Amino acid sequence: MSTDAEELKTRLKKLNARATQAKMDLHDLSEELPTNWEKILEVAQRCHEAHANLMDARQAAAAV
Repeated sequence: MSTDAEELKTRLKKLNARATQAKMDLHDLSEELPTNWEKILEVAQRCHEAHANLMDARQAAAAV
C-alpha cells in the first residue's frame, strides 16, 4: 500500500471517529433536553461539520 493510500486511510479513520463522537454528543444533548438547550446550535454545527468533512474525504478517496 502506498504512503498516500495509508495517509488517506488514516485520515478517514480520524474523520469517522470525529463524526461518530459528534453524533453521540448530539444524541446525548437531545436526551438531556431541555437542560443545556442553549448548546443545540453549537453541538449541531460541530456534528454537521464533522460529517461534511467525512463525506468530502470519502468522495476524494473514491475518486482515487
